[in-house]
Amino acid sequence: MLFRPTLRHTARTYRWQCTRTNSTFVKPSQFGQPLHPSHPHLVKDGELTPGIHADEYESRRRALMEGLPPNSLVICAAAKVKYMSGRTYKFRQGSDFLYLSGLLEPSAAFLLRSSPSTPRGYTYSIFHHFHTPSQALWDGPRTNDITLHDLFGADDVCPIDELPRALKKALRDADYVYVDQPQETRRTRKSGSAWKALLEHLAPASLADAKADLLSALSDLGARSGKIRPLAPEVGRLRAIKSPAEQKIMRAAADVSAHAHTKTMRFAQPGMSEHVLAAHFEYLCAREWSQRPAYVPVVASGPNALTIHYTANDQLIREDELVLIDAGCELDGYASDITRTFPASGRFTPAQAELYSAVLAAQKRLVSLSNASAGYSLYQLHTESVHLLADELRAIGFNLDRSSVGLMAELYPHFVGHPVGIDLHESSHFDRDAPLKPGMVITIEPGIYVPPRPHYPKHFHNIGIRIEDEVLVGETYPTVLSVNAPKEVADVEGACTGALGLEPL
Repeated sequence: MLFRPTLRHTARTYRWQCTRTNSTFVKPSQFGQPLHPSHPHLVKDGELTPGIHADEYESRRRALMEGLPPNSLVICAAAKVKYMSGRTYKFRQGSDFLYLSGLLEPSAAFLLRSSPSTPRGYTYSIFHHFHTPSQALWDGPRTNDITLHDLFGADDVCPIDELPRALKKALRDADYVYVDQPQETRRTRKSGSAWKALLEHLAPASLADAKADLLSALSDLGARSGKIRPLAPEVGRLRAIKSPAEQKIMRAAADVSAHAHTKTMRFAQPGMSEHVLAAHFEYLCAREWSQRPAYVPVVASGPNALTIHYTANDQLIREDELVLIDAGCELDGYASDITRTFPASGRFTPAQAELYSAVLAAQKRLVSLSNASAGYSLYQLHTESVHLLADELRAIGFNLDRSSVGLMAELYPHFVGHPVGIDLHESSHFDRDAPLKPGMVITIEPGIYVPPRPHYPKHFHNIGIRIEDEVLVGETYPTVLSVNAPKEVADVEGACTGALGLEPL
């Protein structure tokens, strides 16, 4: 029996739909991001971003502050607007800033200060840039102070150019300061230039004298060992475990991408360019409310699949080649990450099917081990993936030594997976040696890439296969979020030939 994907969790059903097309809403929006009054089809009442209620953002901030030493100060800045050819890219908020605030605007920052005497145990101050009428004419509105106080939960709302003066006092009073350097300056060896870069990142529009005062305060702090600490590891600890609301969004994002993978299999034909499949995939995701691709898609036909991060996507697909597509959408702030490999002609050749089945057998076993009760860490899963792939390859004629060194060096040179969430790779502070915990979302993506070397079976030369699923770790069993992307041989062929009943558009 052929696998038939069920689409009950796609964005169309995940979205909270208005009951009438003429439902009351504000147009044009008076806010700097979609909120319920202006976008009731996207955001429920009380939510700051689609699917995440203001109360959840509050609980995240509280959990962060409760995990820090007494009298701590947290400083977090919004992402900067990025430019190409003199025009802006679509803005994407900094991941930690988004996780803690839900605010989707640039030119903003917030401070969290320990305050045991207050009901929630901390104070929350937002600094932002409110557009003048002239600026709003060109770039639209920004969220007003009343909304930032009443809906976003800020105790204080101030103009961004007041941040240096507020910081100077806050820094003087705090015992510990949690802040991250801008990404582009974290490797600098000159502390003075590092502080200047941090200041420019936090308050680029501030007056020179205010910047000078704050720069002096930051420099003084830098000389006091241990007072300034990185924020990202503390937030990363919280982000590693997905809440039920996050899991729902990630399931929807994975379903949108899985649906796009399945339809792109049906759409693909020999003679097409790889970039056409990439465009088709992104179009299908955008139709389901995806805001952007989670990353540049890999559409690698034939031997191009031997390049792990092949993104040129500019060659023609030949008859009887395999096509490897590594692609996923970003939906409501959360990434999806799925890889499927399928035959351009609709049917695997015997050699392709044999190698594909070997990778699939290993991948399915690894997915089954992705639960907390199994006790595996991500690193142990990788070690297991090497053993499983080596056994599968030996069974189909590969002459591999017992150490599997050749396998890891050339046939399988990448890691088995990574955590995924707001960022595609939420692994900068993820402990690969720690056992998996319920609520984590990881990828499981073993692959085999066979170069034309004489010591490998010739009928497998120039074949690259990777099969990647998103997996929600449970206590006793995993949940495959990307389950609606077919991966069994018969189901993949059924998707390619139309036997699953899906059309390419």
